[in-house]
Amino acid sequence: MTAAACRATVIINPISGHGADGRQLAAHLELARATLTRAGLAVETYVTTGPGDAHQRAAAAAAQGDGLVIAWGGDGTINEIGTALAGSRVALGIVPAGSGNGLARDLGLPLEPARALAVAAGTGERRIDAGALNDQLFFNIGGIGLDARVAERFAERGAQRRGFGAYLRISAGELWRYRPRQYTIAVGGERLVRSALMITLANSRQFGNGAQIAPRARLDDGALELVVVGDQSLLRVAARIPALFRGTLTEAPGLDMRRIREAEISSPGGLGFHVDGEPRQADGSIRVTTHPGVLTVRAAVAADNR
Repeated sequence: MTAAACRATVIINPISGHGADGRQLAAHLELARATLTRAGLAVETYVTTGPGDAHQRAAAAAAQGDGLVIAWGGDGTINEIGTALAGSRVALGIVPAGSGNGLARDLGLPLEPARALAVAAGTGERRIDAGALNDQLFFNIGGIGLDARVAERFAERGAQRRGFGAYLRISAGELWRYRPRQYTIAVGGERLVRSALMITLANSRQFGNGAQIAPRARLDDGALELVVVGDQSLLRVAARIPALFRGTLTEAPGLDMRRIREAEISSPGGLGFHVDGEPRQADGSIRVTTHPGVLTVRAAVAADNR
């Protein structure tokens, strides 16, 4: 192993989840340095100051030959760093600190920082896929419609307190106000026309916090799960919430689910979408693609994703 491969960069997003004050942040940095140094790694730490910082720092770490980059944050932070590492030999470690931690949960990673750092410093690795919406990669979930609106509102909070409670409040408010749109979905030689609340493209099973929108999704099967939540009453949506958290959602009237590798989704006017909770905009058409095995993640080799 080269000297460069024995280096690790830890990138901490201080506003992920409930955020970290100065004392907590100092403790996080010390824990990272101590844990990784004991594992025989030379450690560099970095605290982000705004959007794009994590991506730039991860790209710099990969360019200098670091063997490991650790994302200490939520799915959005992981997205920035994973996008910089995709296609390289650099491993991604994860310390879950977001509002939902969907990817970390699906990988079976510990939520406690010291244990998560120990996994990141270990030798267990998995190669996972990525999906893309208009060439914007995602590793957990991409979406169009209601969840994209929620992602946009959540991002507007900036450095304000976030957390799962804030996410639930925003989701409830947008669910009440949001109006479905008509979409044309070109997939597998078919053209489906649907009035939908949202369209989810799932690489992993869950949004986060155990809410499994796509129970059949697998991180390493070279495919995505397409989930179309049709126009329906709030009562019907509410009736499906227990199945969402039990991981037992199945196809039913108003809920289409299918395994795909690529698709084209269009709707009149501009389209808001998100990649791992990060809001984006398109001009009315979104191309969905799959990128098998593009990212190496430090996790237990036998992590249960069945």
